[in-house]
This record gives sequence, structure tokens and C-alpha cells, in this order.
Amino acid sequence: IVQRIEQKNVYIDLGKAEAILTPSEQIPGEVYKHGDRLKTYIIEVKKTTKGPQILVSRTHPGLLKRLFELEVPEIHDGVVELKSVAREPGMRSKIAVHSRDENVDAVGACVGHKGMRVQTIVNELRGEKIDIVKWSSDPAKFIANALSPAKVISVEVNETEKVSKVVVPDYQLSLAIGKEGQNARLAAKLTGWKIDIKSESQVQSTT
Repeated sequence: IVQRIEQKNVYIDLGKAEAILTPSEQIPGEVYKHGDRLKTYIIEVKKTTKGPQILVSRTHPGLLKRLFELEVPEIHDGVVELKSVAREPGMRSKIAVHSRDENVDAVGACVGHKGMRVQTIVNELRGEKIDIVKWSSDPAKFIANALSPAKVISVEVNETEKVSKVVVPDYQLSLAIGKEGQNARLAAKLTGWKIDIKSESQVQSTT
């Protein structure tokens, strides 16, 4: 619960202790007021003469991970594994999930009935868009999934340099790259691969 705000630092009452949410750990554009209930992620506990100083974050990828663990029983129970998270706080995130049980749909479990589970998390993060994608041990498949909602024609991977060349239909190019390159950037962060995206006609004109 937000206790007070001093010089843009937000002080949060944790019951037996107080935590500080500094401006650098706040979601851009979020406004906090006294009495707000916030979910935060503890990033550091410092020992001071006045007792422990707890630093928390709203922008850390770990917060997204914990929110899914709280909201999705299958993740909490270990049936569904959250493989990686890529986040641009307040804007958009991507998470990659994998089911250890072939009878459980990992993406469906995270989305929830009528999208309820993911919507609860989106609401907590004040409207941050979340793409849930299926993880794959095959890099080409994983990269194609990570570029969702864009459709992909082909993915060529260079294992030694961790570079991929992706071809998408012409009408999907702007969606694959995303606004200001956001979709491609998050997909690269999520997969750990450099992703070079070209449209079908761009590829044809160079061959």
C-alpha cells in the first residue's frame, strides 16, 4: 500500500517494513497516490543504521514472472514452465511458455478462460500488452512464434553467430517489425537471437 510520495520516490508499506519504489523502477506514465495497492518486485535489501532498506520495482521482468506464477496454477505447480521474459515496461511484453504435460496447453493456461488470467495481469500493469508465445527447442520455430502476432513464411538460422533471417508476407512486415521496431526487439530479447526481418518482395528483388 502506498504510504507517501517524496521527491518522486514512492514509499510502500509492507506491513512490518517499508519499501522504496524509486523513479527508475517506476513504469513510465504510471501515477501513484496514497492508499494505492501495488504489486512490486523486491530487487535489493540494503542494511542501514535505521534497519533494512527494501528497494522494489514495477519494471523488472521478474515482476511479470511472479504475476504469472500467482495467476496461473499450472505455472505455480510446475506443469507449465515460464522459459523467458522480454519486457518494455508500460508498453508491451512477451513471455515464452512450455508445457511439461502434452495434455496441457501452455499458452491456453496462461491466457485463461475468456482471457481472464492474462487480463488480470494486464490490469495490474495498467494496460501493458502481453504476448504469450509457445517456447520451442527448435530455434527457427521459437523465433517464428516470438514474432507473434505476425505470420512468418520462413526462418533461416545461423547457429554459430545466433543470427536469423526471417521472411514474412509483404502485408505482415510492419506488424512483424512493430511500432518503432518494438515487436522485433522484444522477440530478439525473448529468444536471445538477432533477427533480421525481410518481406517476400524484398527477398525476391535481391535474388
